[in-house]
Amino acid sequence: MRVLQVIPELEAGGAERTTIEIAEALTAAGGAAPVASRGGRMVAELEAAGGSWIEMPVHSKNPFVAYANVKRLTDAMAAHEAQIIHARSRAPAWSALLAARRAKKLFITTYHGTYKARSALKRFYNSVMARGDIVIANSGFIRDYILSQHEVAPERVRVVPRGVDISRYDAANVEPGRISAFREACGLPPYDRRPLILLPARLTRWKGQVEAIRALAALDSQAVLALAGDAQGREAYVGELKTLAAETGVAGRVVFAGHVHDMPAAYGAADLVITPSVEPEAFGRTAAEAQAMGRRVIAADHGGAREVVIPGETGWLSPPGDIDALAKTMEAALSLPESRAFAMGEAASARIRAEYSTQALQRATLNLYQELLKSDHDR
Repeated sequence: MRVLQVIPELEAGGAERTTIEIAEALTAAGGAAPVASRGGRMVAELEAAGGSWIEMPVHSKNPFVAYANVKRLTDAMAAHEAQIIHARSRAPAWSALLAARRAKKLFITTYHGTYKARSALKRFYNSVMARGDIVIANSGFIRDYILSQHEVAPERVRVVPRGVDISRYDAANVEPGRISAFREACGLPPYDRRPLILLPARLTRWKGQVEAIRALAALDSQAVLALAGDAQGREAYVGELKTLAAETGVAGRVVFAGHVHDMPAAYGAADLVITPSVEPEAFGRTAAEAQAMGRRVIAADHGGAREVVIPGETGWLSPPGDIDALAKTMEAALSLPESRAFAMGEAASARIRAEYSTQALQRATLNLYQELLKSDHDR
């Protein structure tokens, strides 16, 4: 199989990670895995996985650039003999759709999130993600959302949950030195046993950093909160978070860790991982990764997180935006007896390994490619 994937950038995030995982699977199956993108820090990972990067301004929302991208993508499909073009974001998806129709090739989309539609024009703009010959939803929550927002045949919408790299996110494979290094980077040397709470997400308001800082201030514990993620240019928001931490008296206990390359070590160093998003997550990748590592996890009680976390068995769910509830749940999680925390971690890890592995994601996606190619051949 030869599949051209299209994604705006290759910087960081779940969609980008999935792009690389599918490139790896295509290459392992003897296929070709070109990726059209503006590029970014993950290009080296893509190439190491066997994919090839085609530099293209598919991130642009400028209509003239988007129209020019139609020819660029058509040419790329011809050059790489691609049978399928797979779009993972709205702006490049319009160019990809037109390129697929022009080249008479198959078109697939992955619906990676809940796209807001406050007007008929925006709803039309979003609709390109439901125009694939197959539309992949990365959770049951997203599948229901697609069917509620677009006129699309239910049989065309398939659920393929995001995967977790089980070998990478395995506590047994993370050396103690890596864990110590992350704790020290957060200002916690070996003799400082204060709990470390990790919030792994890019620094953007809907990810819940404001709520996390306010909840931290309400704790009896002197825990340290590490915000692990890029600001991606949102310096005003970073300044707002720092001011909030100072005003609530926790400035010395909030660490801005930036982009973290060694996320398994970050999870391993954490006593508690929280994902308090105030808007629903499409899947809940960080909650899944943390559970694979056997960590205690609190996720916001909406979106795909409800499928990833089983309350009381593998973690906790907390009402989104409810700071008091989040603080109480954090306190309860941190005070859990070690034996109970270990048992919960074991249950969480076993479930993620059974249901949300990268291999399952790769296998299911390649099966959909094959199904689509066979159906097209039969026609």
